[in-house]
This record gives sequence, structure tokens and C-alpha cells, in this order.
Amino acid sequence: MTTPIEGLSSLVVGTVESVSPREVRVVLEADAPQSTALNAGIPRGFPRINGYILIPNEQGAVVGLISWMGIESSLYPSRTGSKDIGLIDLPFPMRKLAVVPLGTLCRSNDHMESYELRRGISIFPSVGDKVCIPTIKQLRSIVEASGSDKRVVIGKAPLAENAPVSIDPDKMFGRHLAILGNTGSGKSCSVAGMIRWSLEEAKKERIKSIENGILSGDGEDSEADRVNARFIILDPNGEYSRTFADLGTRVFKVQPDSDSEQLTVPAWLWNSHEWGAFARAQTQVQRPVLVQALKGIKEGRALQDPLRRRMVRFVKGRGMQLGGVIGQGVPGYSDYPGCHKCGHLLRDIAIEAGDYWNRSQQEPSITEEIKAALSEIKSICEATADRRLYTTRNGATGYNGFNEPELREIYERLESVLAQLNSDREENSSVDADSPISFSIRDFPDYLEALSDEAGGSVANNLQFLIMRIRTMLGDKKFNQVVAPLIDSTFEEWLEAYIGNNRARNGPVAVVDLSLVPSDLLHVIAAVISRIVFEAVQRYKKRNGGKDLPTVLVLEEAHTFIKRDIPDDLSSAASFECRSIFERIAREGRKFGLGLVLSSQRPSELSPTVLSQCNTFLLHRIVNDRDQELVSRLVPDNLGGLLSELPSLPAGEAVLMGWASPIPVLVKIKELPAEQRPESSDPDYWKVWVGHEERELDWPAIARDWRQ
Repeated sequence: MTTPIEGLSSLVVGTVESVSPREVRVVLEADAPQSTALNAGIPRGFPRINGYILIPNEQGAVVGLISWMGIESSLYPSRTGSKDIGLIDLPFPMRKLAVVPLGTLCRSNDHMESYELRRGISIFPSVGDKVCIPTIKQLRSIVEASGSDKRVVIGKAPLAENAPVSIDPDKMFGRHLAILGNTGSGKSCSVAGMIRWSLEEAKKERIKSIENGILSGDGEDSEADRVNARFIILDPNGEYSRTFADLGTRVFKVQPDSDSEQLTVPAWLWNSHEWGAFARAQTQVQRPVLVQALKGIKEGRALQDPLRRRMVRFVKGRGMQLGGVIGQGVPGYSDYPGCHKCGHLLRDIAIEAGDYWNRSQQEPSITEEIKAALSEIKSICEATADRRLYTTRNGATGYNGFNEPELREIYERLESVLAQLNSDREENSSVDADSPISFSIRDFPDYLEALSDEAGGSVANNLQFLIMRIRTMLGDKKFNQVVAPLIDSTFEEWLEAYIGNNRARNGPVAVVDLSLVPSDLLHVIAAVISRIVFEAVQRYKKRNGGKDLPTVLVLEEAHTFIKRDIPDDLSSAASFECRSIFERIAREGRKFGLGLVLSSQRPSELSPTVLSQCNTFLLHRIVNDRDQELVSRLVPDNLGGLLSELPSLPAGEAVLMGWASPIPVLVKIKELPAEQRPESSDPDYWKVWVGHEERELDWPAIARDWRQ
């Protein structure tokens, strides 16, 4: 029986010249293959950039990735069995390789030629070690996954004799996936393929489990074609509406057709932060009233009656006036002309208190305590003003100076009445502003305006823009369709529609088409849906003994929603809120079974927090310098050379690296049939120009649709 080292000896192509943890330098033998190797089973290209070599050791062999090759001048090599001592010792051109150590290839079974690739290297090569070209079986063992990692085939490895490249969905989706590349490089097809191939293999495995008796095949297990999976795709370009039609897809659109449903994200689902971001509410003035209004209307608290609101405005307004007079000190109430103004203010308070006392006699909602307090305020104000009143010889009247104690007594009585008027508005701890409790969104501006009127003064003025913005939203038909639908669903119905019902009987994929969502609303809608999905899986785990509900949230054009740089102003509040929830999902989602798939053509514009939490990358063609620089920082320094091929990758090919792949590998992604691809293909300019494809144009129909 041959050892691994003996088995590789016939494949020697060079010798290790230098070693470091990041790079191994190799000197090729003079008779090593120039461009095609014939000694590894079948002819194949060698050496090649991003090709593989083996350096045998006592554990098996170190697997190296060729990152550079060239010719350097060296001493003429001494060859085994050859006598070259008569040659002059002059510099001689030698072919050399730079190799990145990736892992260790070990013999998995001594009785058959099978191998297993292990991450990491415990024994590095030594100078002088032999370097070998891998056999076909070894090459396939390097590229092909083993065990559970072989669950889903996503493509082939062009540099490994088209060996199939497989992934484990647990690793691919469980620790977040980023699919990056320029437009037209094949990102959308990769996203669609990853989802489709995973679901198809899961379906096959389920049927096999029923046939083998692992699942009973009775009751809930009898639906062999039902895969209990949940993919939620946020699709800003409307590419995926028909991509998964054969798998059971729920599609939601602003303008639905026969194959889709109305997109609804009712405003009562929004939390106070999302409301504040949309309405651009100022933190110090507007947001507290907004939160108070949301809490009140969700509790079902009715708007106060007109008389009560007017009484609140009277007591609060006159109290603020009297408090201002007291705050001025002696000039405000004792010196002339302050004493005259103070006397007239007390008369006005007495008249208004008396008027409200009379009106309250026929109003059952006004308590006897409030009525008595109003009567006392009227009497005290009249008595205080009468004590300071004087009349001149010519009949003119005026007021002598007042003192602070008597004015403060009146002020405190006004404050006491105000507290009694607001006593029915105690906080209800069972409901808060963020609770997903349904309410009529069309009543919300009126409710908010009523609170604004009660607040009065500058607060009321500051709330007018916020109220106007909400009214404008409700006046827009596109806004109304999404946030204030005429036929509203319950919270439970919404969760079943968008996340999926029990055992995903309504389909494993939900496509949320955001293409016609108004730009002002886009980031808020994405934030609301993502937050609810995240909180739903959190609560599922809490209520089910720590068991996860595996769910995948797919974000197309991720740079639109999780921007790296957002201006710090109210106009960007919605973008900031959207980025914040995705950053939270990236940090915490894995713990609750929520995976994140990002697809973007501008990785340099993505949030570093989100990218740093992605453990697997599928890198298509990337040309932009800034994007290349960012991607190179996502991988270890010794693998930077691997990414040098990204600008020249053809469409449909990508580099798979990270947690889902033992080593980085160049993959030619499986091709999807035309009917299963996202609608993101390049436009056929030439065929339309020359008339090979017709494009009938009906602007009136487009205009009508636009106006609707």
C-alpha cells in the first residue's frame, strides 16, 4: 500500500524556495509543464493563476492557490541523475510561483483513494519540500464539498476540471451572505438560483425521508411537496415577480395584477421611530406629542369633547400669562404700568372662569370638583382685583400694585384645575406607542391636531408641518393603497401573508415588489417589514423553548437601503432608520434564525457594520477601484491576490469564499432557464432598432396608468 507521499511523488513539478504564513514561493523544475500538464490523469492547463498545487507533508498535503507566476534569474538548477558540473555558473531564467496556503488535503480512507479538505494549516512546508500537481480526484476533493456541505450544487469549478461546487444552506444563509458585483455580472440570477436550488433539493430530501420512513407520511408530513422554508425578498426593481411562480410565491405590489396581491404595510404597524422618521418629527418638540398621540389612539382613547378642550386651552393659556407676570418680578405686577395690566388680566380670568362654570352645568363629563374650582377662581380673581381697584376724581379707574403671594395663589389654583382636567389621561402600561394595534389612520391627523390644540402656544405651531405632512400622505392615492388600505387586515393575517403561515403552506417565497412605492415612503416600508420579520422570529423563539424559525430576508440593491454615509438631518431620518434595522438584523439575526442575503453593485456604499457581519461572499465582476479596495479588505491579506481576477470575470462566474466554502473557489454558476430568471437582462437595443423585435408604443395608456 502506498503512502500519500509516495502516491504524489510522480506528480512533482517543483520545490519550495521560501515559506511564510501568507505565501510560499516555489521554483518549478526545468522539465515541469509549460502550459499543459499530461501527468495528472488527463491533459489540463498548468500552471494557471488561481490554479491549485499540493505540498506533501506528514498529514497529507498543503493545498496552495497560485497567485503569481513569472521568470526570475537564479543559479542553474541541479537535476537528479544529471551531470551538469561542466556548465558555467551564470544566472539562469527560472520559472517561479507565488502560492497562497489554503488548507490541508488529507486521506479520508486508507482503503480507497478519497480525500477530505480541512480548513487551516497546522504544519507549514519547509524549504526544499517537493511541490506536486494534484490528480483529478484530488482536485475534485479540493473543490467539491463533503458531508452536509454537499447538499446543494450551485455550479462548476472551471479551474478544477468542472468539478461540481456545492454548499450547505445552513452555512450559506445562517451567517449572512453578500452577493456583490457590477450590473450585468449575474448577481440577480445568483440570488434566484441560490433560493431555487436550495428549495428544490430540500423538496427532494423531504420526499426521500418519507420514502425511507424517516417521516411518517401521515397527517402534516403527508404533503411531500411542501417545504417549510421562508424567503422574503425586498425587490426595489420588480425583478422577481415571476421568478418563483412554479414554487408557490406570494407577490405583493402597489398596483397588483392577476398574479399578485395588494402591497399593504398599514401605518398602525409602524412604531414611533418609523413615524418620526417619515414625518421628520423634531426630537425635542414634535416627537413627544407624536408618541403621545400614537399611544392614545392605539388605546382607543376618544378625543376630548370641544368644551373640555376649550377649558384646557383657557386654563393653560391664562396660567402661562399669569406665570409670566409673576416671573417678571415687581415691575410685572407692582410698578406702573405692570399693575394695571395685571388687574385687567385678573378681570379677564374671572369673566372666562365664570363663563366656563355656567357652560359646565349642563356637561356631565365635567366633574363637580372642576366646577367648584372654576367658581373659586372666579371669586378669588374678582376679590383680588377689587382690593387693588381705585377710581380717580374724573371717574377713571386703575389698579394699585399687587403682591406675589396673592397672584401665586391664583396661579396654583389654575394649575390644580388643569391637572384635574387631564386626570383621565393616565398612562396605560399595557399599550405603548409601538404596539401593533390597529386604528383608523384617517382619524390620526385629527387626533394629533387635538393634542396640538391642547398644548397650545409654540408647540401647536411646531406641529402644523407634521400634521400637514401626514394629511398629504393620506391624500395621495399611492400612499393610501399601501399605508391606509380600505380593506384592512388583522395583524395575524398580515404575518401569515408576508412571513408565511404554519408549515409554509402558502408558499416558501414572498416577493415584496417595491418598484412603485413613492420615494418618500420606500425606506420606511422596507424598515417596517424588516423590523416586523425580525421581531416575529424573536418572539417565536421565546415562545417555543428556544427553537428557531429559519427565515431568510433577501435585500436586492442593498446600497439603496443600507447606505454607508447618510447626512445627519431630518430629511435623511428614514434612510437612517432603515439602515439601523438592517444593522441590527446583521448583528443579532443569526441568534434567532434570521439570515440576511445582500445583493449590491456598489459594495463601497454599503454600511461597514452589515458587511462585517456577512460570513460568506459570492463575488462577481467588480471593476470600480473603490469597490475592489473594499472587497479586498473583507478577506485575509494572503488572499488578496485571489481577487485580482474580479475585473475580468465573465458574466455568470464568481468567486465563492467564506464560511460556506472551505477554500475560495472560482465558480461558474448554473444557468437558469429563461422563465426562471429575474427580469434584469440587458436591453436588446440592436434587435429593436433593426426591427427584429417589435415595440408598440401607447403613451395614452401609460399616461392613464401613471395618473392612477
